[in-house]
Amino acid sequence: MSAGKAKPPDATQDKELRGQIVLPRELRTRLGLLLERAEAGEEVVITRSGKPLARLQPSTGLSRTFLDTNILVYGDDGDEPEKQRKALELIRQHREQRTGVVSLQVLQEYFTAVTKKKKLDAGIARHKVEIFSRFRLGEPMVNDILAAIDIHRLHGFSYWDALVLRMAKQTGCRILLSEDLQHGQEFDGVKIVNPFL
Repeated sequence: MSAGKAKPPDATQDKELRGQIVLPRELRTRLGLLLERAEAGEEVVITRSGKPLARLQPSTGLSRTFLDTNILVYGDDGDEPEKQRKALELIRQHREQRTGVVSLQVLQEYFTAVTKKKKLDAGIARHKVEIFSRFRLGEPMVNDILAAIDIHRLHGFSYWDALVLRMAKQTGCRILLSEDLQHGQEFDGVKIVNPFL
């Protein structure tokens, strides 16, 4: 940027900020965006005259993380005690540190899976959906549905997995916890992690 007035933020400049250096005068107009990126696990360096002054980093040990349906379902699966313990620990950590993200799709799939497969009482399942909805919530729009269709067409994911990937990306997650997708694969900046391996 030149030494003149800071330009108003636009989509091009926002893309440039990811993992980039930020000038102090930009902080006033972009602090909210920068804090969101730090919360999502990115590091932002603030400089003056080309010299680093400060860094914005996440204050927690966890990055913003998308929890796929199976993570929530294993929390109710007494038939798989090790997976249940791990799932409950992940749910607790991400609730406490406010880094967990789910989508409307995940909440719907959770309710269906635990009431049909695990025979959980619908009233209890409803209450748990209400609790899980307190995570950061991704609500797909038409453009997300169309993007998921394109991911399905171009990359071979099932449509529902593609929508999970899209919502993880759209909600600023760097990690997607899932048993259903290929562990270690990275897609559009989102790393898939199977926590049960």
